Amino acid sequence: MTDAADRAQAAPTKKASSAKGPLDGVRVLDLATMIVGPMAAQALGDMGADVIKVEAPEGDLMRRIGPRHSADMGSFFLGSNRNKRSITIDLKSAQGQKQFEALVRTSDVVLHSIRAKAATRLGLSYERLSQIKPDIILCSVGGFGESGLYAGKPAYDDVAQAMSGLAMLQSVIGGEPRYVTSIIADKVTAMQAAFAISMALCHRFRTGQGQEVSVPMFETMVAFNMIEHQWGETFVPPLAPTGYVPVATAARRPFKTKDGYLCVLPYTDQHWARFCEVVGDPALTNDARYSTHAARQSDQVAFWAEVGRRVLQKTTAQWIEALTQADVPFGQVNTMDDLLTDPHLESVCFWQKREHPSEGTLRVASPPMEMSGTPAAVRLLPPRLGEHTAEILRELGLDAEKK
Repeated sequence: MTDAADRAQAAPTKKASSAKGPLDGVRVLDLATMIVGPMAAQALGDMGADVIKVEAPEGDLMRRIGPRHSADMGSFFLGSNRNKRSITIDLKSAQGQKQFEALVRTSDVVLHSIRAKAATRLGLSYERLSQIKPDIILCSVGGFGESGLYAGKPAYDDVAQAMSGLAMLQSVIGGEPRYVTSIIADKVTAMQAAFAISMALCHRFRTGQGQEVSVPMFETMVAFNMIEHQWGETFVPPLAPTGYVPVATAARRPFKTKDGYLCVLPYTDQHWARFCEVVGDPALTNDARYSTHAARQSDQVAFWAEVGRRVLQKTTAQWIEALTQADVPFGQVNTMDDLLTDPHLESVCFWQKREHPSEGTLRVASPPMEMSGTPAAVRLLPPRLGEHTAEILRELGLDAEKK
């Protein structure tokens, strides 16, 4: 193929599988809004769960954010609400509470992102839900743990980035705190919530017991950031300050080539020796400043400056060929647009083009994991607001006309 358009047209398609996902038969009620809760529920839906998105009559705010054909089907919503059915229920009404109770009796998991006091007012406390269905699993995602000093404080992604230290870590690059250009706290917490719910389901499968699960963004991001940055404070008394210097340095960055940028990472001693061969300076392998991993780590600024000078000598294409042959880790510096036609993503059928009944052709990301026996799959495209209300009420034996 000669260009991205040709590759995209000739790209293989992901084959449908008749195998059921590992959570087939599990029903999840997704009452969450925004990103963190819905993304967690979507992950469970990818694994085969029957996810019912329970929305207020006005719908999830995310429906109205981003480019869209329809008023309630914005791109933000489409990215985190596949493999779900949508029902609209007014939990503030007696009829809505009756419908919700009927749903809970048929469900395994209730997931919401409502602060504790408001959740209790809406009948979403674990005490009440477990009275309706004793083995129910209730998962709440929020800003902070409900037993701590910050319980009940409002929080969004930026708040979690700031308070968890992530924003301050970016100051090594720009000289002042910055937010990562991704809603990373939302997305990391979503995956943690999906994991926690899965583990609660494992426990219930073994024991028949439900439980209450709380997944806070602040604590999740502290745990996420401190894996490497706790560093010397791992020990009491500390052996060194916090902060893993090899990643917390402005010297760690993609390098300029003659015509672009490239990530080049000669990490091990073997990588370094092969990199030195590629740049035509094998004697550099024995330079005491760089000859061992420990030496390279001890002065990151000097080491990465040396690599940067060498990388500038070739074009990106020349480096890709040379480093591929030498088996030295590297990566192209892609834009978001580049990812839409990345040849590897095409070869694994990552992007799917699917026809939505009201939104036309959609580009949909495949679940990234591969499971030979119980594959994850995109079974349902994101639903219109209340699209399945009548269908679900009929399943519950309720009269859809009187909803």
